[in-house]
Amino acid sequence: MILRECFLRKRRFEAFQSSLGITRHLLAERLKKLVRFGVLRRVPYMESPKRYEYILTQKGLDLYPIIMSIVHWGNVHMVDSRGKPLLHEHKSCGKMFDPLMICSECGEPLNAKEVHTHPGPGARQALPEKKPAPSKKRSDRAA
Repeated sequence: MILRECFLRKRRFEAFQSSLGITRHLLAERLKKLVRFGVLRRVPYMESPKRYEYILTQKGLDLYPIIMSIVHWGNVHMVDSRGKPLLHEHKSCGKMFDPLMICSECGEPLNAKEVHTHPGPGARQALPEKKPAPSKKRSDRAA
C-alpha cells in the first residue's frame, strides 16, 4: 500500500499516514524496511525540525508493472457500477489505458494458460534424492 501511494506521488510520512490510516509506529517500521531493502531512499526536506521524504529508487520504480497489475485486477474484479476508481493516461499518446502484460517477442497479450516455464541458466541444480537409511533390525538395536 505504501508503494501504491509512492506511485501516486506521495512522499512524506504524514501523507502516507493520512492516506493509509495505519499507526505511526507501523508506518515507520515499514518505511525503514523499504529503505533497508533499497526500494525507497530517505531524503531530508526540512532541517528544523528534521523531516524526510521517501523517494522511489530504480529498484522501487521497477516494481511499477507489479503495482499496475494489481490495480488492473482491482479495476476488473472489484469495480462497482460507478466504474473504475482510477484512470491511467499515457502521457505520450494522451489516451486512457488498461495495463497489459505482453510477450516481449511477439507483442501478444499474455495469460497464465498460455505460458510454460522452463529452468533457466541461473536455476539451482536439483539436489539428488537421499535414499532412506536402512532400518535397523530389532536384534541390532538390542546389542
